[in-house]
Amino acid sequence: MKDTTHDVGNAGRHQYPASRAIQARLVAQNSSFRQFALERGYKPRTVTQVVARWANKQEMPRGHLSLCILRDLSRTIGQEIVPGILGLTNTLEKNDDRPMS
Repeated sequence: MKDTTHDVGNAGRHQYPASRAIQARLVAQNSSFRQFALERGYKPRTVTQVVARWANKQEMPRGHLSLCILRDLSRTIGQEIVPGILGLTNTLEKNDDRPMS
């Protein structure tokens, strides 16, 4: 199993799961996974599942919806959740047909 912990900068050597680090960045912007999801037309549970599964993985998800969620979330927090996800921006935006539910 891969290590999915995140070093928290100058706050010492505390280790947190990657999803907690992402959540902390959202909280710093007065947001949450739920608010992020609802503002962009995603289901909140889907967002948390995608983050739990793909945060800090070295491979890209194969599903279009997962790619869109990770791209949007990476832009929101200002950091790539999956390395290279923001490089797919143009391709995803041309073909973005996610359901608005």
